[in-house]
Amino acid sequence: MKKNILVIPGDGIGPEVTTWGKAVLEQIATDFGHEFTFDEALMGHAAIEVTGEPLPDETLEKAKNSDAILFGAIGHAKYDNDPSLKVRPEQGLLKIRKELGLYANLRPILLFDELLNASSIKASILKGTDILFFRELTGDVYFGEKNRSEDRNTASDLMIYHRYEVERIAHKAFEAAMQRKKKLCSVDKANVLESSRLWRETVQQVALQYPEVETEHMFIDNAAMQLIKDPKRFDVVLTANLFGDILTDEASQIAGSMGMLASASVGESTGFFEPIHGSAHDITGKDLANPLASILSVALMLEIAFGLKDEAKVVVNAVDQALKEGFRTNDIADETTNPYNVLGTKEMGKLVLKYITQNTLSN
Repeated sequence: MKKNILVIPGDGIGPEVTTWGKAVLEQIATDFGHEFTFDEALMGHAAIEVTGEPLPDETLEKAKNSDAILFGAIGHAKYDNDPSLKVRPEQGLLKIRKELGLYANLRPILLFDELLNASSIKASILKGTDILFFRELTGDVYFGEKNRSEDRNTASDLMIYHRYEVERIAHKAFEAAMQRKKKLCSVDKANVLESSRLWRETVQQVALQYPEVETEHMFIDNAAMQLIKDPKRFDVVLTANLFGDILTDEASQIAGSMGMLASASVGESTGFFEPIHGSAHDITGKDLANPLASILSVALMLEIAFGLKDEAKVVVNAVDQALKEGFRTNDIADETTNPYNVLGTKEMGKLVLKYITQNTLSN
């Protein structure tokens, strides 16, 4: 198989973790006889510093011509501390989603048993959790009209959805539910928001085409509580852009750390694969970042973008083996972890590469 992959390291720890995502792809290509070629491009704060734009035209063109995109992270404290700045790193991420038609964000909450104690939630509540989130990605307040009054004392963000936007991601979520436990929970705020009433009405109509799927509707506030109280009750969760952003970050506590969660953004063209964590400038360059979410994003790329399920399984198994052997990065270590088994970014990356090759040879 020959594929062209664009690597966009982004900001903060992005370059550190994508280094190991790319290394895993190179190892898989070597071990399985594939041919992956790589290009690199700027986005976010790194792009603003060089070009003045968060998503340069050159990056967008490369993205459109690639078979898949491996992304790192975006953001910088400079912008967090100065809300008045008009050019911001996140604008690049929103624009590339819109330009590539990446309307569906898939976030599997993959729980490794070895990390049950890394979460602040009781292990007895967590064990057995397996959730797949479908977050709509190109609508909602992120893309609605934004206004600020002349005196700067009043602001608004339009929460807008079109029926077709809800329909297309709902179909993807229901199709996934058919391949899993045939159970789907749609999250909204239909008791208050008109956009949520359109959301619920549309999901109810789509559900009629999937009579085998048990469909539940839940308000966002209740869903946020239930996700911590009883995460095992969920299987496929479908929700809007804003609610999905919040719920999936909350769900990182189920997995023990944001450093463990991968995501895939798909839609009309090239898929975009990234860890859900941020740029974490406080640990940038200190060899402390967890590369496993980026590596697991590569597993999603192999399976979803390229159809290489065996190769994806080898990557996930290598991560699982590293955890079973007791190795941890700092963010997922707990009081039971042997201090000598707490690894930096580079050591953990190298360990996963070793297990990938070992598992490939043994098969």
